[in-house]
Order: sequence, then C-alpha cells, then structure tokens
Amino acid sequence: FGVSMANLKVLAKQLGKDHDLAAALWATGVYEARMLASLIDEPARVTPAQMDRWRRDFDNWGICDTVCFHLFDRTPHAFAKIAQWRNGRDEFGKRAAFALLACVALHDKTAPNAPFLESLDFIEDAADDDRNFVSKGVNWSLRAIGMRNRALNVAAVKSARRLAAADAAAPRWVGKDALRALTKPELAAKLAARDRR
Repeated sequence: FGVSMANLKVLAKQLGKDHDLAAALWATGVYEARMLASLIDEPARVTPAQMDRWRRDFDNWGICDTVCFHLFDRTPHAFAKIAQWRNGRDEFGKRAAFALLACVALHDKTAPNAPFLESLDFIEDAADDDRNFVSKGVNWSLRAIGMRNRALNVAAVKSARRLAAADAAAPRWVGKDALRALTKPELAAKLAARDRR
C-alpha cells in the first residue's frame, strides 16, 4: 500500500513480463497491485474478454489511464475496444475508450491516419458528455490525434473549431482547450519537421 508509481516501475523491471502474475495481482483489487499488473502483463496474451473485465473494474482515472497507457494500447484489440466502449454509460468505462484512443495515437507510430480520422466524428459526439473524467478523456484523445502529423492536425483543428463554437459548455471547453494545444507554432514546426523526415 502507498508504493509510488516510480517504485512500482522499478519493481516491474525486476519482475519482468508475467501474464499470470498480472492476473493474480489484478484479482487482489488493491490499487497498487493493479497498477503493477498493468506494467508487467504481456500485451500479446491480453484477450478482449480480459480487457472488458478489467475495464469494468475501473473506478478512478489513475487506474484507467495507466492500464490504457501501459498495456491496452499495445494489444491488437485496441481499436475494437475503443469502438465498443465509446458509448458506455459509466464514467470511467467511457473514459477508457477515449484514454485508449489517446494512448494509441501517442504510441502506435505505424497506425495509418484512417482510424484516427474516423474517430473524430465520435469524439465530437461524445464532447457533450459533461462528466469531468469523460470530458477530459475526449479532450485528450482529440489533442493526441492532432499531434500525430500535419494531416491529422488539420482535421483535428477543424473538429476543435466546431466544438469551440458550440452553445453547450462541455463541448465548447473541449474545443477551446484542444485548439490552444493544436495551433501552437512550435507544434506546427515539429509536425513539419516530422513530415520532412
């Protein structure tokens, strides 16, 4: 109890990858054990059913984001789960869809633009969910997509502008906050340099 994330990462390195141990740690229900489970599980052995079980256990943003950031986004099932979870009713279950989308956008360097372009429609649809952790997850995914390359940046900025013009407060916040991040000159320079490479 009370072990910091920095120390959990040290322990995970010592333990190495271990799918069965990860399952046992998750089963304890202990927050720190579950954080460690996400660091040592083997993405290739994670099944869609396991992802659904773990997602049902998400009860705070820390565990949701850590599992998505360190494990779920590295599985071959990530995009299927994003599509499945994006209309969820529970706050952290729905956040998981958008946190996972953000993590895939940040980490999967080989994914084509198409699934990210398609996701902009349901990002805009979900932006009117005014629950704090859903709204922040939607915003994170929009920003992460717009930071991948210039083509996605242009598309994400268009989505952000539409949201920023909304009457409702939740989508307006998502749009305005994303616009601030996606229209920075230093990001434009970085994306231009990345495209040249």
